[in-house]
Amino acid sequence: MRESDLKMRTAHCKCGAVTFETSGDPIMTVACYCSDCQAAGAQLEALQSAAPILEPDGGTEFLMQRKDRIRCLSGAVYLKEHRLSPDSGSRRVFADCCNSVMFLELNNGHWLSVYARRFNPEERPPIQIRTMTADRPEGVEFSDDIPSPDKHTVSFMWKLFAAWAAMGFKAPKIDYMED
Repeated sequence: MRESDLKMRTAHCKCGAVTFETSGDPIMTVACYCSDCQAAGAQLEALQSAAPILEPDGGTEFLMQRKDRIRCLSGAVYLKEHRLSPDSGSRRVFADCCNSVMFLELNNGHWLSVYARRFNPEERPPIQIRTMTADRPEGVEFSDDIPSPDKHTVSFMWKLFAAWAAMGFKAPKIDYMED
């Protein structure tokens, strides 16, 4: 399939200065309940005029997108990183023009977890799986049929591996931000 045949989606910050374009279906659409996503979400939501991050149940919804299928169209100058600690294995990248978190990147990862709230609602595919639900806030119960395992499952890891294999086992560096 040619790149031009893939479904395109646009992610944007709250004020519209930063935009990304994704092509093709995401690897997965997930709601993460890990303690790091909850802590980072609370910290980033506390920034002045920040866009919402956490769902009411404490989850953070992502479209996990191959790095070779996402590009920054505008506003790269506004992108800043947030780490929970200096030696953190991941970073959240936000647009400091309006304090909208854009994506989560794992060190040496081959995908970006793009925050679902950065897409218009009509462009967001439904969540396929909840993950790391052992860390969900106390009292949160799920009443639908979306898989909600306590930790990452074999099928979760397999989808990531399969995407990496499709990329020739490469983990592209993003070229629109300083490392």
